[in-house]
Amino acid sequence: MNYIILTYALYLPATIGLTVWVAKTLFVNGRIFLIDIFHGNELLADSVNKLLVTGFYLINIGYAVYTLQILDDIQTTRAVIEKLSLKLGAIILILGGMHFFNLFMFFNLRKRATKNPTHHDQV
Repeated sequence: MNYIILTYALYLPATIGLTVWVAKTLFVNGRIFLIDIFHGNELLADSVNKLLVTGFYLINIGYAVYTLQILDDIQTTRAVIEKLSLKLGAIILILGGMHFFNLFMFFNLRKRATKNPTHHDQV
């Protein structure tokens, strides 16, 4: 019996579930940083936050679908678990990397915003 379809059926929901969970966490908690960065402009902060989450979904789900293909046969439950661990591990590492990249960007933007707090009034 070949377990490739089972592996696909487990991989996609797990990947999409992880991506949605991380995106929601970033969306809710990133809002506070963005409001601070944009000097209390909640409308702008919410708009940027939605754009960031949309990009996050596109990149992560796109990568998951792009790497879905399994070239070798999967003949045992053990092979299913091992293949899933490799594929899900890669997705988790990418999600973690994107999370830290977002934090890096937020902190840099916040640092820049606090150095020049009235810049938005000069435009």
